[in-house]
Amino acid sequence: MLLAPILQRHFQQMFQMSGSQARIEVLSGLTVALALVPEAVAFAFVAGVEPLVGLYAAFMVGLITSIMGGRPGMISGATGALAVVMVSLVAEHGVQYLFATVILMGIIQIIFGALKWGKFIRLVPQPVMMGFVNGLAIVIFLAQLEQFQVRTPDGGHEWLGGGALAMMLALVGLAMAVIWVLPRFTKTVPAPLVAIFVVWAVVEVLGLDTRSVGDLASIEGGFPTFAIPTVPFTLETFYIILPYALILAGIGLIESLLTLNLIDEITETRGRNSTECVAQGVANLVTGFFGGMGGCAMIGQSMINISSGARQRLSGLVAALALLTFILVGSSLIEQIPVAALVGVMFMVVIGTFAWRTFQIMRKVPTSDAILIVVVTGVTVIADLAIAVVVGIILASLIHSWRVSRLVSARTWRADDDSVKTYHLNGPVMFASIEKFRELFTPKTDPQRVIADFTESRVWDMSGVDALKSLAERYQREGKTLEFHGLSPDCAQRLGDYTQLVVRDEEHDPKYELFVDRDNPPGAPVAH
Repeated sequence: MLLAPILQRHFQQMFQMSGSQARIEVLSGLTVALALVPEAVAFAFVAGVEPLVGLYAAFMVGLITSIMGGRPGMISGATGALAVVMVSLVAEHGVQYLFATVILMGIIQIIFGALKWGKFIRLVPQPVMMGFVNGLAIVIFLAQLEQFQVRTPDGGHEWLGGGALAMMLALVGLAMAVIWVLPRFTKTVPAPLVAIFVVWAVVEVLGLDTRSVGDLASIEGGFPTFAIPTVPFTLETFYIILPYALILAGIGLIESLLTLNLIDEITETRGRNSTECVAQGVANLVTGFFGGMGGCAMIGQSMINISSGARQRLSGLVAALALLTFILVGSSLIEQIPVAALVGVMFMVVIGTFAWRTFQIMRKVPTSDAILIVVVTGVTVIADLAIAVVVGIILASLIHSWRVSRLVSARTWRADDDSVKTYHLNGPVMFASIEKFRELFTPKTDPQRVIADFTESRVWDMSGVDALKSLAERYQREGKTLEFHGLSPDCAQRLGDYTQLVVRDEEHDPKYELFVDRDNPPGAPVAH
């Protein structure tokens, strides 16, 4: 019942858009659907499942998130980041355990969103975001190189050579050229869609022998059917799937929320993080019951969609429904599309995704930030997105903590008769700076009365409060009087037995809280 008003508003917005925007949304959705096919098939192979398992996931996850997600224009489906985690589960326990894991994954994501924990993605620093974008662009590029290889009789792979390689490069270059040139003349039709059609036409007219989507796998199938995973409903099963579900839920949410933030920056609007978490969870919950491998946001397809001019939910809805149509009745046509056309589209996505300004920024930012960008980029390529983001956040936190620990300082003033000494504090008092804060004071040599003035400082957390309590104890042991000036009421109350040491000035004391929790701070407009 709670979702009904949201869904009603979303559908009203889709029907109220202008005719020109609706055309862009529909054509962009078709382009995305064409690009989804080889990706979903490839990721299904990575996970060790049938191609239709990946295609069903792309359809259902894309459909549900486009309707109820927190980011219009973002495309979701089966992804490689999830597939590499699933492969060991499928190999050891079978595909039915995968479906059960995807259901549990969805439940975890729904809980995450219901608790509004999606807002914590804002804690990801900008250097980590830049490293994530660059790393993912490189990953997308490297994934396309597989299309330049052929399978050998012994089951291995070797690179294309001679005329086959030249033809592949020429067709890829043609697709990229169309995408580059066409927007200079018209934006009525998405350039990637025209590029796919042009390359297909050239191949058909000239009778070129090049690989097509059908050479990867058949995408023909029926409508996905509801089925409860055939696994034992025991604690043993739960213990098997829980670790995988937690990892998949975390990776899926990280990739989705970082993609959401990236699109926020491009479109200068603000998506709804927690709403997206719930939508991803519902999508995976449903997908698990309909034979799909689950999924999350896809930055490549999302960039195709956004760069084509799509800004509404209609594009994602069209992409999902078009993909289902391909599976049900259009497989014979879609399987004729040259792989080179789709590779060219994805290469242009790589060019558009990579933050080329990184090379300029790295010469201007602190060395620690530059190293952070390089590390996150490298880990994204070598390992995966989730590990890269965790590593980036940990490194950024350590760097920030070290910087903050050096910021706290104090100016001292003594009365003429040396009866009072005042410490004018400056900088944050928090977990990272409490050691430096402690070193600023000299209880043994200070006069009988000491004032700690926090007017130009701020106590940030409970570690800072504990540092104030510890300081009071030190002066208490020396039999000296310590007064706290310039503290907020919230901080003063948390001092417990030492609250009596706080000297209040209602007119000039700061009014801040140690813990601030706002889910939707003001700023950019919210995207609906």
